[in-house]
Amino acid sequence: MNKKIALVVALATLVPGTVCAGGLQTNTNQNASFLRQMSQDGIIDVTGLYANPAGTAFLMPGFHLSLNVQNALQSRDITTDFPLFAYNREIPHTPHRFHGKAVAPIIPSIQASYNWERWSVNGAFALGGGGGKCEFDDGLGTFEALYAGQIYQNVVSQLAGSIAPALIGQGMPQEQASSMAQQMAQQSFGGYDLNAYMKGRNYQFHLTLGTTYKVLDNLSAFVGLRGIYATNNYNGWVSDVDAYYTHPVTQQTVQQPLSQNSLDLNTDQVGFGITPVIGMDCQVNSHWNLAFKYEAPTKLKLKNSSRMNAYTAAVAQTNAVLGQFADGRKVREDIPAILGAGAKYSPVDKVRLMAGWHFYFDKQAKKEGDKQDLIDKGTMEFSAGAEYDVCKWLTISGSWQNTSYRVSDAFMNDLSFNLSNNSMGIGARVRLTERCNVDLGYMQSFYHRRDVVTATAAGAKQDHYFRKNRVFGLGVNFEF
Repeated sequence: MNKKIALVVALATLVPGTVCAGGLQTNTNQNASFLRQMSQDGIIDVTGLYANPAGTAFLMPGFHLSLNVQNALQSRDITTDFPLFAYNREIPHTPHRFHGKAVAPIIPSIQASYNWERWSVNGAFALGGGGGKCEFDDGLGTFEALYAGQIYQNVVSQLAGSIAPALIGQGMPQEQASSMAQQMAQQSFGGYDLNAYMKGRNYQFHLTLGTTYKVLDNLSAFVGLRGIYATNNYNGWVSDVDAYYTHPVTQQTVQQPLSQNSLDLNTDQVGFGITPVIGMDCQVNSHWNLAFKYEAPTKLKLKNSSRMNAYTAAVAQTNAVLGQFADGRKVREDIPAILGAGAKYSPVDKVRLMAGWHFYFDKQAKKEGDKQDLIDKGTMEFSAGAEYDVCKWLTISGSWQNTSYRVSDAFMNDLSFNLSNNSMGIGARVRLTERCNVDLGYMQSFYHRRDVVTATAAGAKQDHYFRKNRVFGLGVNFEF
């Protein structure tokens, strides 16, 4: 059996993803305040340092600090319908369901700002991309479909090659013998067994440093740099591969081990990048605040440290796609530029209404194998939220965010896939003292199911993608 195609296509699915809100590679939820009120682009608060860094110019003089921790749990479900799955001897039916859990038990973040006169100096640390691991105990549909197809083709070809000469020897014409041998071989195929496992882990640690200057009494500007450290791991195997068929002469069931076709790969990736960030904030009057932010594109190359079995390493030397996982190679995975704008409107002192907009320049972010060409349009995001001061010590809030990923069917894959969604956030801010308050937030995303049909030699392969996501957060904010 030629496993090269199976191996290459399966490993081509191994790309980073996120477990939280935002773009294809970007987490916009950087603290508990975001979870309770997702429309942060126009707020004036130290917790808005990521969304509206220029707004820190309008904080009170002194030191402002926000310490946060989040817990995220996401499930990823792929239901794959493929004709040859019916030959799986352990699960002899189709479709098959592949379930994965993406877990990020602790997501920390820190935001800090020091203000004096017309200046503020800002710093933030957060998990700006990825955020956890995703584990599929039964492997992925891509693995099994390709293995099933090639096991079937191998057995049928092998049996047909042994049956046809016998038929020709009995006086049957060669063309008719070949056709009948093919049919007999297909009827003799008895199925397959295999064990599969897949796990991916992706973290992007972001450290942002910048300064804000109050150009006018109601207008400020921010300039900063964000350093990014990315670390990924992909670990997977397919083992204990066996084919079964009924011998055309003895009619006995034959188990044919295919141990030489075992897949084994473990790859670590590490990379660094720098992102310039600028922003502006304008306090139009006592009711309105407007802001915008631009993050430049980030060139990111991830260096591989790979451990492969002998066959995998041999194929990697000659195959361009699999070669991207070769030990020591650098893989391109740029982070797209982001443009955002937001507004805050306060009709009365106790009420604040917010709206925001983001655009991610996904098609301009270079990726290995030019995968950015499979993106139809950049991600678009809209948000709206509201806060109400119930009393002096309690503020309640709620928000909505719509994220639209505009990617082609060919961009979708098993291990990491993004689905357009609507997210809802609720929570509260509790003022413990004049200089300390606590944010409590909860966010849940409601995803749109995505169906992708792929034509194969064995028939149509249909993948049905779905996700679930929920995030809890706790933040403590201080002023000194």
